[in-house]
Amino acid sequence: AQPGCAVLVVSNTGPMVPAYEIENLFEPFRRLRTERTGSDKGVGLGLSIVRSVVRAHDGTITAEPREGGGLVVRVVLPQ
Repeated sequence: AQPGCAVLVVSNTGPMVPAYEIENLFEPFRRLRTERTGSDKGVGLGLSIVRSVVRAHDGTITAEPREGGGLVVRVVLPQ
């Protein structure tokens, strides 16, 4: 928790995500290669939409690789 803010943290498991790839995942139509995701389904809009909504509400969103694979995504919104 942060005073005056709502904080949401989402953590998932999955393949290792190189730190240099994370910013690209927030761009529309960008995904990790299918050999990393195990699927070619989806169009890579999820994180870009989340980032747009968070920014529209003057919030911040960050992501970092999770040890053992996957990501930890943190959204902070002012109250």
